[in-house]
Amino acid sequence: MSVPKCPHEGCKSELGVESCKKFLPPMLIEMLQGRIKEASIPVTEKVYCPYPRCSALMSRSEISEEYAKNAFVGSERSGARKCIKCHGLFCINCKVPWHNAMTCSDYKILNPNIPAEDLKLNSLATKNKWRQCGKCNNMIEHTEGCWHMTCICGHEFCYNCGAERKNNRPTCSCPAWDVRRIWFDNHGDFDDDDLF
Repeated sequence: MSVPKCPHEGCKSELGVESCKKFLPPMLIEMLQGRIKEASIPVTEKVYCPYPRCSALMSRSEISEEYAKNAFVGSERSGARKCIKCHGLFCINCKVPWHNAMTCSDYKILNPNIPAEDLKLNSLATKNKWRQCGKCNNMIEHTEGCWHMTCICGHEFCYNCGAERKNNRPTCSCPAWDVRRIWFDNHGDFDDDDLF
């Protein structure tokens, strides 16, 4: 998202958040600031607080390691970080609240169950045939066009099978698009005889 432009016809000036405070309610100003911050952080740098009551967005570079370094020996290797909003400790590697006195491997062995929220998302993704980017794990929905996808992180892959594209070429043998889907979207019911 970019900074909004002046709504006056022909004016190309950008509206700063400060100038919008004069006519937007505080809730919308806060939302605008959040959207601008979200757009300014590269996908691979985004970190969300794992505490449900917080869920603050942070960049990897702004996460405070100081408290974690002072509180835990070797924390920079273990992944302990402190949320900039709620100040809760969490593991940057596991994306969960801090697992004290436990390595990430031990935590994963002792907590093999996927959280209910993740199960719901995975179920919704399966139902809607969404794909997950192999690089940044963002969910992607194919709405039209060929199977060649470029995620917002820049990773290119085949939506049909998930194979990565290398040197601007597919590494799979999937067709470029689904003929049945194109026909159905434009004509309704599909019959194999419609191809010929």
